Amino acid sequence: MADDEAEAGTDTSATGSTVDADDARPYLEATDVTVSIGGTTVLEGVDLAVETGSFLGVVGPNGAGKTTLLRTLRGSLAPDRGRVRVDDEDLTTRSARAVARRVASVPQDTTLSFDFSVEQVVGMGRTPHRSRFSTADADDREAVTDAMATTDTARFADRSVGTLSGGERQRVLVARALAQETPVLLLDEPTGSLDVNHTVETLELVRDLVEAGKTVVAAIHDLNVAARYCDELLLLADGRVRSVGTPETVLSEPALRDAFDARTVVTEQPGSTAPLVTALPDHDPDAASRRVHVVGTGQRAATAVGVLVAAGHEVSVGVVPAGDAAAERAREIGADPVTVPPFAGVSDDAAAAATDRAAAADVTVVVGSPFTDNRRVATALPGSRRVVIDASGIEGREATLEGLGDAIELIGAGKKSGAGDADEADGVERTDGMEEGKADQANRTNDR
Repeated sequence: MADDEAEAGTDTSATGSTVDADDARPYLEATDVTVSIGGTTVLEGVDLAVETGSFLGVVGPNGAGKTTLLRTLRGSLAPDRGRVRVDDEDLTTRSARAVARRVASVPQDTTLSFDFSVEQVVGMGRTPHRSRFSTADADDREAVTDAMATTDTARFADRSVGTLSGGERQRVLVARALAQETPVLLLDEPTGSLDVNHTVETLELVRDLVEAGKTVVAAIHDLNVAARYCDELLLLADGRVRSVGTPETVLSEPALRDAFDARTVVTEQPGSTAPLVTALPDHDPDAASRRVHVVGTGQRAATAVGVLVAAGHEVSVGVVPAGDAAAERAREIGADPVTVPPFAGVSDDAAAAATDRAAAADVTVVVGSPFTDNRRVATALPGSRRVVIDASGIEGREATLEGLGDAIELIGAGKKSGAGDADEADGVERTDGMEEGKADQANRTNDR
């Protein structure tokens, strides 16, 4: 009991304060942590250090040991070797109640066994701060009120948790963890069962908590979500740390191949410098290689280039502004893109060069709506040999980045059978040369 009282006095000053940038230091540390369950080693030699007020995402394939690591960090599992420290104190020397004043956790499963009200569930977070038979005091009520206000759950405080959606239950469990008033928050797959909207809401909330001083560690299955919201990532595979550092450092194509045994293309997320990971299907070395010309700019076009090259196709690109992501990606893979200076417009020579490459290709891939001067490049081949990705006003086989490889193969199969240039081959809407010529003529007239 003395240990609990001492811990309570220490924790009061460790929560709810904004972090001074000069005070950044490892607050949560794991050193050489090894854990075995049922005679099987699940974690081996894991090291991590998380600074005060920062967000570490734990990523890795299924069975990598992510949940086991979180259980060890919160003291639910004792490591066979190594130790976990919070604020330079070894958690293995503390009681469960004392640890619960240091570390709060949000489980992956949001299902609750009993039909409590939202306010009752959030109030459970105060358990580590009360003796067994005591009732809630003013501090407890204030902590619960603040937690529900922060998570926007006060509006259904009296409702049964059984009537809430998955996203709403997730926020209630975050509120319960906040009511514990701990400096460290652990989350196990906080967005695993949420839709896009609730995923963003949940992780925006977590980011706000980090900015307010929380030290957060979360296991996240979605690499792109983790890259966007986390300060650093720790990549686990087979119970070992494969890489740790910024998302840009950790989410490299070689590291992902090593950890996931998967082929990927890594570019940048739109409107952000965070990495964008696109998984690729296994490449069949016997599959036909095709010449593909890509028309488009920006990260999505760059991703298309990477997907096509990884699939074994010969890729050309243009016209694109020099320095554009698609141009840089093309140079990385050894292609020579047709470029023009930024903001200079498409010159006649550049347009002619790109049109020649497009006309010589088996397939044209148009990513986004091409600007007027690039339209004749995009329409150099008939619509039956064109794949369009979010390209309004351009006809062809519609596809996504994920389905780009399949679309290329379908067009290639049609071309090989002699149907590639037929009207509406394989259900593809056809824009014949006369119609495209009229469109180009109209565009040139408008330009004048």
